[in-house]
This record gives sequence, structure tokens and C-alpha cells, in this order.
Amino acid sequence: MKSAEIRQAFLEFFEQNGHTVVPTSSLVPGNDPTLLFTNAGMVPFKDVFLGRDPRPYVRATSSQRCVRAGGKHNDLDNVGYTARHHTFFEMLGNFSFGDYFKREAIGFAWTFLTETLGLPKDKLWVTVHVSDDEAERIWKDEIGVDPARFSKLDEDNFWQMGDTGPCGPSSEIFFDHGADVWGGPPGSADEDGDRYIEIWNLVFMQYDRDAEGTLHALPKPSIDTGMGLERVAAVMQGVHSNYEIDLFQRLLQAAAEATGHADTQAPSLRVIADHIRSCAFLIADGVMPSNEGRGYVLRRIIRRAVRHGHKLGATEPFFHTLVDALDAEMGDAYPELRQAREQIARILLKEEQQFARTLDHGMGLLDAALAELDGEVLPGETVFKLYDTYGFPFDLTADVCRERGVTPDEAGFQRELEAQRERARAASQFGADYTATVELDGKTLFTGYEQLEDDARVVALVDAEGNDLAALDAGQKGIVVLDRTPFYGESGGQVGDSGYLYVDGGRFQVLDTQKQGGHHLHQGVMVEGSLAVGADVRPNVDASLRTATVRNHSATHLLHKALRLVLGEHVQQKGSLVNAERLRFDFSHFEPMTQSQLAEVERLVNDQVLANAPTLTEEMSLDQAKDKGAAALFEAKYTDSVRVLTIGADDFSIELCGGTHVARSGDIGCCHIVSEAGIASGVRRIEAITGEGALDYFYTQEACVNRLGERLKAKPEQVEARIDSLMERNRTLEKELEQAKAKLASAASSEMLSQAREVAGVKLLATQLDGVSGKELRGMLDQLKSKLDSGVIVLGVADKSAGKVSLIVGVTKDLTDRVKAGELVNHVASQVGGKGGGRPDMAQAGGSQPDALPEALASVPAWLESALG
Repeated sequence: MKSAEIRQAFLEFFEQNGHTVVPTSSLVPGNDPTLLFTNAGMVPFKDVFLGRDPRPYVRATSSQRCVRAGGKHNDLDNVGYTARHHTFFEMLGNFSFGDYFKREAIGFAWTFLTETLGLPKDKLWVTVHVSDDEAERIWKDEIGVDPARFSKLDEDNFWQMGDTGPCGPSSEIFFDHGADVWGGPPGSADEDGDRYIEIWNLVFMQYDRDAEGTLHALPKPSIDTGMGLERVAAVMQGVHSNYEIDLFQRLLQAAAEATGHADTQAPSLRVIADHIRSCAFLIADGVMPSNEGRGYVLRRIIRRAVRHGHKLGATEPFFHTLVDALDAEMGDAYPELRQAREQIARILLKEEQQFARTLDHGMGLLDAALAELDGEVLPGETVFKLYDTYGFPFDLTADVCRERGVTPDEAGFQRELEAQRERARAASQFGADYTATVELDGKTLFTGYEQLEDDARVVALVDAEGNDLAALDAGQKGIVVLDRTPFYGESGGQVGDSGYLYVDGGRFQVLDTQKQGGHHLHQGVMVEGSLAVGADVRPNVDASLRTATVRNHSATHLLHKALRLVLGEHVQQKGSLVNAERLRFDFSHFEPMTQSQLAEVERLVNDQVLANAPTLTEEMSLDQAKDKGAAALFEAKYTDSVRVLTIGADDFSIELCGGTHVARSGDIGCCHIVSEAGIASGVRRIEAITGEGALDYFYTQEACVNRLGERLKAKPEQVEARIDSLMERNRTLEKELEQAKAKLASAASSEMLSQAREVAGVKLLATQLDGVSGKELRGMLDQLKSKLDSGVIVLGVADKSAGKVSLIVGVTKDLTDRVKAGELVNHVASQVGGKGGGRPDMAQAGGSQPDALPEALASVPAWLESALG
């Protein structure tokens, strides 16, 4: 029975028994900071069990994708070396939320295993918790399990979500592979053998553990079960290792072909086959390789796979080529994988290429360290150097060490890592500017969505040092807090407003507005008059700056949506800054955007600007916003009531946003992208301008083209063609110049050969050249060697202005067994502050001591005579 058939049979069985089939959830747990990845089938239902997330069903079943490669549940180190550990696996589960309990759960499991799958009853072994007499009675009296194939265990059969919360006893079902396989039943001294394999775990959540450890009966006991698809498939297909099931055969064969390694039983191929599953599905769920959090775990898994391919002899990027085989195996069951296939392959290829540049160097250092090791522990300093210099994660070094019978010093590595972090923290603590803290009850009422002026009262004054004031006098800097204000406080990437607070006989210039707690802090200087606590003021926002800022902010929302349409749904906002001059938008993407992609994004944004659709802002609950399709920052914290912005025709962009925006999309005027660049691994940055800023940019560019036209004596539309013509003419002249130089060099080479001398029967030309660039040395050497039937040539150039020396050595083929060009060039280079290398017949080097070149060249005859013996 194939894995896909088992998966389908399981879901259909429980659907026929009143369960709702729930699609697999993302590997990135939603709103659960306690988990790095979804690591069990119950994770998506965690809030349902806790009563926080009511669902329209009380019975559910799913085939949940899981990853265990970081955090508390981490199987990464065991993958490839055991028969059943994986970084990625599928958990088949059935769940009851206060509906049925032990009797039904046990009955469902037994019926599915023995009737639907047809497993022999005498091959199954059952365990329960020592305290669970009820489950024991159901198994023995109602199901009829042989008491000889039954165990009562303690810790292994009690499950809990955390130190507190829902928990309860569990019952496990094992499959017995037979007496010819070593191992004992659960609870015995030999239970770690391969004879008895756990295939299903039924958790009976019937208690709530409080902070003191006391168990209280739950009013609605629930069921959480999990059956590993890979383990059951191994049983159904008569194999002992999960890697022998059908799900892995195509992947192992593809990995063997990609690495050129024929033995599909090789542990390294198993590592690769396992890792392509976790990496591909993580990327499909929006995780990008990076140096922190989930992205770092993904990068570790990729690099571990690449290292194992390298170990098998792969010399070119190979890992990304396995995506097609994975899609063929699992794309039907998981359409999201098929949809993201090309994107996954591109990201993996980029990571492979990046890691390949350092893998050889890093492995060379590790091999040398292990070869010189005196003992069986690799020092933490070496492990850290591999991590810090070559990007080797600790577990990758540990993987290699394990193969060599060596233990890496993890404690020493962690000490070095923490020392580096302390240095980084110390280096960053300079010029800190701490905003004064204002401690006030209540909050400032923001009225700036509807108006730019208002009437308000001063509730607090603070000076630049954070001291409370009764009044501010002319020329004094400080912070003003009002009971209400139209000034927007910086948040969500939008900068704070500026303007004036008018008071009888005076005015306070607001240079910036910040938020602190529930208050808006108006930071600035008292221009004239004075301001006291309790005074009535007239806040007046700078309308021109607010309007320009609003254009850029609204354009940011359109830009975000356009990027997702052009690049893919993996694009997520990673930060933004919006002011009156321009907008800056950071987003997740794995490679530089092409000019055509940028043009398409800009076109989509401006199409929405021209549509001039009205902007809609609505207050609603967070759940209502999600139902509406509003995009939100994954890491952001939102209140129960959120503000939803819809901008563009046909609801082009729908996002949660508390910022200020244009009334219609046409108010943006136009949008132009001025730059796109990478700012971190997997994060790109776009800068763009709108409205008057864009018009000023276009005017400036047009003036530049007009000036070029005047200098080229061409109309603006002819400038490009005229430049192409000049460039072609320039290339022709450069070619003619090179030909002239070649002729001169040929003549000069004949003259130089006349300076050759004979050393121990071998012709030698060692000379310093002037007016020759380092790049031209290779051509001159080739000409001299072609005219010299047999001999050794050493050429050097000293550039005193740049403090550089360029060297090249040539040895004719008949002498390479007696004279090595690389050894000779290093002999000369060592005297001019440099080093080099190359082939036996040609080698190059550089140096930093031009004045030492004549003496270094003079030493060549003696060296050659010694080499010739």
C-alpha cells in the first residue's frame, strides 16, 4: 500500500466517522511564540483545545506537515543515521474537542489498523499509563487485546502541552516486526531495539495542571492522536527503515543521479532526501534562509545537505535539482509545493552557490585541524572560527566530527560566540539619544485622520533632560503633551508630523511627533512667547509635508501588493520608512529584481493611481479583518479592534494600517522606483518617490538629457543612438591601439631576448619592464616564450606610485620537470613583500615593495643554477 493511499484512506475513514477534514497548516505556527515550527499534528488546534478558538466542528482529522529541526524538538543530528528520524514528516491525526473520548478513540484506532489497513492483531502491542485503569479495561475487555501484548508504563505514557495547562495519560500502539529483529517490548530493557516500533499515540486530555502541579479534571475531555505516515508506510510495505518506503525511493534515486553516487543506501543520500523535503516545504511556507530564527535553521539544513553531497563527490550545485522529484512525489497532495516549485529551486540554488564558495576552504581547515588534533575533542576556538569565518553551523562541524570519532567542544564554542556578541554590543553603544520619558495617565486623542488643525489643552511639559516643567519660555527646547492632537506620532514606518502649536502671544515649533504609551509627544522649540501647563493651544500640522508623506505612505501599500503579484506570495514586508521626500520599503525576496520586474511593479502601481479609486478605511475586529483578506505583519501585535485600509480599484490592496492616507488613489499623482538593492540575506529594499518629488525627478532627468543632446549636437530622442555610435567608435580605436601595442611589444620582445643569458645550459631572461601594466605581462610572456625554443623567463613591473609589484614567470614545456614556475615566482615575490602561484609552466605573483624588485630579479640566476643542480 503506497504512502499516498494510506494518507487518503486515513482521512476518508475518519471523515466517514463524522470528522471534518482540515487542510494541513503552515510549518510556521500562527500566533505561537513558544514554537519554532509546527512539530506535531495538534499544533494548529492548540487554541481549540484551550477553548480560545471555537470551531464549527467538534471532530477533526488532518495530515499535518511537521518539522523537527530546532528548539525543544530537534531530530537533525539523527537524520541519516537512524531508520526513523526525519527533519520533515507527516502526522496523521484525529481530534475530538469535548465530543468523544477514550472508548471511541481506541475503537477508531483499532478498527483502522486491523480492518482498513489489515494489520494482524497479534502483531500489535498496546501501552497505557499506570494510572489509566479505564483505558486498560477498554483495551482488554472491549477490544480484546491479548494481555500478553499489553504494558502499563509511567512517564512514557503521560502527555502535557507545557508545564501547566491541558494534559493527560496516553495510549501507544506498537507494531511487532518479529522475533528475527532484535529488541524488546515497550518498557523492557531492550525496548530501544527495532522489533517493536511505535506507530500511533492516543492522548487523552482530561486534566488541567495548575502552577502548583495539581491536576484538575477538564469539563470537556478531548482527544489528540498522531500516527506517523512514514512509519505506517514502512509497516505496510514490509520494510524496517522509513527510507525504504515509496515516498523516498524517487528522492533517493534523484539524489544519487545528482551526486553521481550509485549506492542509494548511503547515509548521506538519506540525509539529502530527507532535507529536500523540509527545505522545500519551509520555503513554500515563506521561510527564507537567513542568519537568525527560522531562516537560520533552514540555512543549516541546506548546508548540511550540500555538505553531504560534497562528501559523495558532487562538485556542482545539485540540491536544487531535487525539487522536481519532490514535486512529482508530493505535489498532488500538497498543491502549495507545486505552485512554489520554481521559487524554491531558485532559492536553493542561490544558497548552494553562496555556500560552495566557502565549503572547500572550510573543509580544508577542518580536515587540517582534525589531522593535527591531539586527543578526541575539537577545541571550541576552532569550531567558532569555522562558524565565524566560513559560515559552518555548529551541527555541521559536529556532523563531520562524528564521522571521524571526534567530539566538538560545544561549551567552548558557546563561550567564543558569547564573547563575540559582547564585543558587538559594546561596539554599538555610542552616541545614544534617549527620548525623555513621560509618565502620564490617560492618553492623547488623535484627531489627525479628519483634520490638520484642532483646539487642545496642554497637559504636560518636559524639558530636553526629561524634567517636568510648569512652562516653556522662548528659545527653550522641550516636549509638549496635549489632551488631543491632529499631529501623527511616528509609527508603522510613517514619520511624525511637524508644524506649530499656537498660543496667545506665542508659538511652539513642532519638529517631530513621537508616541509613548498612549500619548503623542510634540518635540520642538518655543519660538516666541511662553507656554504653560493648562494653556489652550491651536495645533496646526504642516499641510504640505503631511500631504507629501501621505502620498508616499499610500503608494507603499500599492507597491507591496504589486510586488506580491510580480514576484510571488512569498513577498512579506520587513520594514518601511515613509516621509515627505520618499518611501522606503523592505521586503523578503531571495535575489535582485530584474529591470523588467521593476518596470512591471511600477506599471501596476501607476495603473492604480490612474484608476483614482476612493480609499476606504474601516474599523473592525481582527478576525473580521482576516476574513476580509487584510494583509498584516506576522510579528506585529494587534488589538481586538483594527483599522483596515483598502486602496485601489477592485480592492487592489487590503492591509491593516493605522497611518494617514490619500482620499483617492489618484491623489498620489504618480510613483517612480528610484532604486532596488539587497540589505540583508533574503531581504531587499526599494526606494520610490511620488507626487511633486517624482515630477522634480523627471524634470531633472529631462534637463540632463537635454544637456547631453547639446553636447552631442543631437535632439533628445537621438542621444541614445549618438552615444552608441561614439561607443562603437571608441571600441574600434581601442582595438587599433591594442594592435599597435602588440606590434611594438613584438619588436620589443625580440630586443629583450637578446639580453637572455645562459645559466647551467638553460637560457634565462630576467628583466624589469617600464610602462607596462600588470595586465599586459601575460601577453608579453606568451610572445617571448613563442620565440624562445627553450628557457626560463621572469618579468617584473614596479609601480612606485601605487606601491605595487607585478611578476610573471614562464618555463618552456621541456624544462617543467626540472624548473617549476610557481616555486620561482614565489622566490622572487618573497623578496618584494608578496606571494603567488600557478601552473608548472606559468605562474604570477604580486608584491608591495617596488624598490626591492631589481635586487630580487638579480637573485634569479643563482636560484636557477641551484634548481638545475
